[in-house]
Amino acid sequence: MKLDILAFGAHPDDVELGCGGTLAKEISFGKKAGIIDLTRGELGTRGSVEIRNQESAEAAKILGILARENLDMRDGFFVNDEAHQLKIIEMIRKYQPEIVICNAIDDRHIDHAKGSKLVSDACFLSGLIKIKTEHKGIKQAAWRPKLVYHYIQWKNITPDFVVDITGYNDKRIAAILAYSSQFYNPDSDEPETPIASKNFLESLNYRAQDFGRLIGTDYAEGFTVERYLGVNSLGDLI
Repeated sequence: MKLDILAFGAHPDDVELGCGGTLAKEISFGKKAGIIDLTRGELGTRGSVEIRNQESAEAAKILGILARENLDMRDGFFVNDEAHQLKIIEMIRKYQPEIVICNAIDDRHIDHAKGSKLVSDACFLSGLIKIKTEHKGIKQAAWRPKLVYHYIQWKNITPDFVVDITGYNDKRIAAILAYSSQFYNPDSDEPETPIASKNFLESLNYRAQDFGRLIGTDYAEGFTVERYLGVNSLGDLI
């Protein structure tokens, strides 16, 4: 299955938190999108792998994601080496996306920046014909995405551009809250974590509202780029 957009996250819920509204909007335009989770989030303080598996499936359903896979890398301990790059390359060549979206270039959780660089490097390597990969015994053709973008996570990184997600924020929040084990619940007996705080839950809206305010819309999500943005005319900007 060829996809238009393939979003990567170091952990289940990274993609929903970072670019869920953008994916929902692009899917509404008829784009085909998928998600690849690098790990199961097994080191997470709250919940379990089994619960996260169920939550990620529900979140994908809410957003309208066509394919979601997990590469079963070690949470907290995966590295950017040949073996891990080849796993990413196999997914890129399998789905042949025009656009890849991945973790923040710098963040509080060490897996986020690691995942960002790992996926970025694999996107380049995937285009080299002398790197041989197979999927289910079938040789894969080289494929390099046209664009690689990075969403913004815990840290307040200045975006290179923002996407207006007005009209799609509710679906974004619903997909995030599908991970009920991870976020604020005053009745939960689970240990408190930074992302399980009431402040973090509220920040999901006020950051999107602030990005939206800066471009004159209600909500937006921010991204950083790896090369200059190009537009056909000044009127392309909103």
